[in-house]
Amino acid sequence: MGVRGLLRKVGGVGDVSGGASPMSDAEKLALFQSLEENEVAWFWATDDQGRLIYLSPGALAKLGEDALALGMPLTTIVETTDQNGEIGGERPLSFFMGSRSKIQDQTVRLKDQRREVWWSLSGRPVNDRSGSFIGFRGSAKDITSQFAKHRDESRMAQFDALTGLANRHRMTTRLESTLTAFRAAKRSCALLMMDLDKFKHVNDSLGHPAGDELLRQVADRLQKIVPEPAEIGRLGGDEFQIIIPDADDRGQLGELAGQIIKMLSQPYSLNGDRAAIGASVGIAVAPYDGVTMDELVESADLALYAAKGGGRGQYRFYGVELASAAARQREIGEELRHAADRDELLLHYQPIVGAKDHQVVAFEALLRWHHPDLGMIPPETFLPIAEDLQIMGKLGEWVIRRACQDASEWPGDIRVAVNVTGQQFASGNFLELIEDSLKSSGMRPGRLELEITENVFLGDQALVDAIFKRLFRMGVRLTLDDFGTGYGSLGNLRRAPFDRIKIDQSFVRNAVEPDSANAAIITSIVSLAEALSIETVAEGVEAMDELKMVNERGADFVQGFIYSRPIPHEE
Repeated sequence: MGVRGLLRKVGGVGDVSGGASPMSDAEKLALFQSLEENEVAWFWATDDQGRLIYLSPGALAKLGEDALALGMPLTTIVETTDQNGEIGGERPLSFFMGSRSKIQDQTVRLKDQRREVWWSLSGRPVNDRSGSFIGFRGSAKDITSQFAKHRDESRMAQFDALTGLANRHRMTTRLESTLTAFRAAKRSCALLMMDLDKFKHVNDSLGHPAGDELLRQVADRLQKIVPEPAEIGRLGGDEFQIIIPDADDRGQLGELAGQIIKMLSQPYSLNGDRAAIGASVGIAVAPYDGVTMDELVESADLALYAAKGGGRGQYRFYGVELASAAARQREIGEELRHAADRDELLLHYQPIVGAKDHQVVAFEALLRWHHPDLGMIPPETFLPIAEDLQIMGKLGEWVIRRACQDASEWPGDIRVAVNVTGQQFASGNFLELIEDSLKSSGMRPGRLELEITENVFLGDQALVDAIFKRLFRMGVRLTLDDFGTGYGSLGNLRRAPFDRIKIDQSFVRNAVEPDSANAAIITSIVSLAEALSIETVAEGVEAMDELKMVNERGADFVQGFIYSRPIPHEE
């Protein structure tokens, strides 16, 4: 057809007001050609069947194959996208052409291109003089660079830069729109809320770069295990959310949550370091557990809170009983913040006894909380709450000061053993706390034992080594707790001046059974300790046959119910 024919079909340009002479056809033709040549705009036309009968030379060059483009339906050459480049906008091009409606700045992407090219299409239906529809006439312009920039900016606003997962804004919008669309149709939608267990410890001990790498690996694992069309989002920190449309089968959801927990609990390699974390998952399903977005999120949050309160590494479904329980847990948490100031905390002590002479050499200090209304609250209940509230450091400081004060009143050289978390060990004021506690209590440094788990070695190695050297110079004794169950390596035993190794009770348990390998493990640990001139303590000994077994295997000291449960200081 050419520009001249297109001009004739579309109709002339109206007269310009003000008495100026109208443009001649030649001038109009020159204007159209100038627009085409300078690629300010291209022109296109279809017949009444939507087949392309004209396309500006510049546009044809973009397509690459003139003969194939002309004569084909326009909708087979381009496809409609939304503002983010996703196929299928709210009103596809086929809708406008099928309804013979005006097309205004419709974003389309060229099909079958080795590179992504976007056009903005405008056009209107045209009738002949008899009123019969003869096709569309319109213009197009290349918006690839502008569109790509907009898409990148839009993606940054909707996706987490660290993991590539959807961010809080996108997940909120997606959940709200899904629930709104599903409400009338009475379709279900599952929401999984997830927290990582022990992530803060990795971040504190290995540094934020390692924490970031861990989050990236978590995202990769989630994407491998969570099926489409679910969407995974990172809300911030170590909080994740999963939206699963049309899902309400509790068996399948529970199986997926279990797989997620198992997958995320596998060890991670972080730039030469090794880390292990866990995950807790809360599950709520619309419309049963909430109809609106706020209701469903609150239900999933309560389920997550219950999963963490139940010991972590678990998943829980929402139930109406969780609401009142969670409210009480929050109250307990707030009261725990002030428990030390209200003199509600106390220490119970469990003896550590010589395996051969049965003489008490030390007591391990174990934190207890006596609530004025609820009575004694077990540590497995309040310690996870303290971790969530990030007050473990405050509680740990109280324990060290009180243990030193109590032990200073004991006769002879009986020592006191205090557990120290990796976070507390690496804190900036740990050494000053130890010095001040010893000074204020008047207790000799050699009577204080610090029980440290192997996760302290995940921190800054230079800092950790410097703290160990300072403690050794002070004369404080060091015990490696739960040996063989954490991040252990034989190199750790040589890095720090440990006086004792504690054989974890998981090895003592069932060690007397005929088919158990635990007894052999205990023998190996004792032999290793003897070679390094380090004493051993067998934990969790409860029965006479266990006591006999650890004695035969060469343990130096014993701790467990066989001698005494933890008892108050007064006793």
